[in-house]
Amino acid sequence: MTLAPLSHWLHAFFHEWLGEQRNCSRHTILSYRDTWRLYLRYVAARHGRSVSALALADLAAEEIPAFLSHVESERGDTIGTRNCRLAAIRSFFRFVADREPLAAAHCAAVLRIPTKKAPHPAIDYLDTEEVTAILKQPDRATLEGQRDYALLAFLYNTGARIQEALDLCPSNLRLDSPAHAKLYGKGRKERICPLWAETAELLSALRARQPRPDGEPLFVNRYGRPLGAAGVRYKLAKYVRAAAEELPSLRQKRVSPHTFRHTAGVELVAAGVDIAVIRSLFGHVSLDTTMQYARANVETKRRAIELVDASKRPTAPPRWKRNPDLLDWLDSL
Repeated sequence: MTLAPLSHWLHAFFHEWLGEQRNCSRHTILSYRDTWRLYLRYVAARHGRSVSALALADLAAEEIPAFLSHVESERGDTIGTRNCRLAAIRSFFRFVADREPLAAAHCAAVLRIPTKKAPHPAIDYLDTEEVTAILKQPDRATLEGQRDYALLAFLYNTGARIQEALDLCPSNLRLDSPAHAKLYGKGRKERICPLWAETAELLSALRARQPRPDGEPLFVNRYGRPLGAAGVRYKLAKYVRAAAEELPSLRQKRVSPHTFRHTAGVELVAAGVDIAVIRSLFGHVSLDTTMQYARANVETKRRAIELVDASKRPTAPPRWKRNPDLLDWLDSL
């Protein structure tokens, strides 16, 4: 008894499993597709064969660490991206293992490959003055500038992920009081985000200037097609460079659309909003993810420390600092 060809398993994985049974989002499927494109080309090159000639047995567990190292060292991807590639490969082999007993040992070896631990740097967020400086850059007299200003204001107001904002349709907006937007996040989770009156006015003005059908994205390019995340990052980088001329602190920060999400989270924590409420507003699965905003806000930490009773704070240096001779201090213990 022989195994089904690799093409059979890949077709079943993407169409039957991810598409029909799991109902994964288009973005998840495209991410998995890109991983498998890279992986199959890498294995084919190592074996000196075409991709179409590969079999499941050629995708040995030993190939995967080498591929992941290639992704990280030669392609310059981050450890997070490397782990995402591994997750896509694991998902496929887990699918095969559940359906083909003859491949169980092969799949088990792949599933034992560990993810790589990555450093967790402090998140970047913007001060109020930096947000203001960036929002001053779009030329709101032009349609493109008005669109960019409204989009950045929306990100700052809601803490939306960039794709959530770009998928926003007029049918998901309520612009009269109480104004709010309905967003669809990871895993197709739906949530409602309140809008400031100012943000609602900006979106209303944009709709009046560039009407859009209810079921189509609100933010579009000059050709009327949905705006892409790469385009937003490109325009934002230009605005940040211009804003840095008057506010040099921006030169020290890596500002992306996601930075506005972090900024909103940090400011909500500073305003005393309950962490559980922020979690619901941002669509986080884990409360630990939301807690990063509390850890990032230095001013909140400073205020917390200032709450310590002044009478209980140390007024003199510790004994070991008062004693210049470390051995004498040890003898005095």
